[in-house]
Amino acid sequence: MEKNNKKPTIYDVAKHAGVSITTVSRMLNYPDRVNSETRKRVLASIDLLGFIPKAEARARAMQKNGRIGVITPFFTAPSFIQRLRGIAGALSPKNYELVIYTVDSTDHLQRYLSTLPLTGNLDGLIILSLQISDTDAERLIHHALSTVLVEYPNPRLNCVEIDDVQGGAMAVNYLLKKGHQRIAFLGDTDLPEYSLHPVSLRLKGFRQALKEAGIELPDTFVRLAPYSQEQTRQVARELLSLPEPPTAIFAATDFQALGVLKAAHQLNVSVPKKLAVLGFDDLDMAEYADLTTISQHLDESGRLAVEILISQIESPSQLPRHVKIPLSIIERKTA
Repeated sequence: MEKNNKKPTIYDVAKHAGVSITTVSRMLNYPDRVNSETRKRVLASIDLLGFIPKAEARARAMQKNGRIGVITPFFTAPSFIQRLRGIAGALSPKNYELVIYTVDSTDHLQRYLSTLPLTGNLDGLIILSLQISDTDAERLIHHALSTVLVEYPNPRLNCVEIDDVQGGAMAVNYLLKKGHQRIAFLGDTDLPEYSLHPVSLRLKGFRQALKEAGIELPDTFVRLAPYSQEQTRQVARELLSLPEPPTAIFAATDFQALGVLKAAHQLNVSVPKKLAVLGFDDLDMAEYADLTTISQHLDESGRLAVEILISQIESPSQLPRHVKIPLSIIERKTA
């Protein structure tokens, strides 16, 4: 059979997928307006036919500034805001515009991962704390959209991450050196199914380190609370009201550590004399509260993601870089 070298068009995609040209165009430009089943069918046709959308949109964008997209969970958590600040700060002196895409479900995430590589409207993409499948990674690579993952690694893409398991163990070892044996864990239950669960990894490291030290962890010493000051404070009060309360609490986020400090204050439990409190993140608010915490260098991870991304945009053939940012204990007055 004679090989047909004609490039597939949007008409070919529409015919193959059994939809209108308008639907294909809408899927490429306004994915929120197309249901998931139709989107999957159109994407399957695009992949099978090897269709590449026309580059007018990209050409228009390149006449001005380039564009860097950031896909992030729909969180108002300070850690995400601080990391975005690092990204924005690193991009500000560059000739790139920052475009933020927030997601609130797995399907919403898939809409962006399916369509952003096809539109040609972005020069690069940073994905915060979201799981990317091998199929997603392949599409990003196939359409030459330089990408950096922050927190959730994929061997074929650039990644900036920390070792959350090590972080949990680091908390235990620090508190053990301070002489504590009754150490409790307080974590976050508000973890959407579409995002990474670093808290569970920190709890894993916490349990492992206590086991290695030969210290039993009572079930009552592991508490999870919604990500709010009031509910965290209530759970912390329950911990501190036990017949044999912990002498130290590791809160898996600084935000929740502040709730623990408030509960201790209300119960007249002296910190750090009667209770040591250790957080995780080293948010701006941690310094104001004199909170001892584990720093994961949030701003730095955002800046580093931009540095890696710009490097790959300028040299597309370079191999993916996998960078693990070291954690560190920031000693203040609560532990």
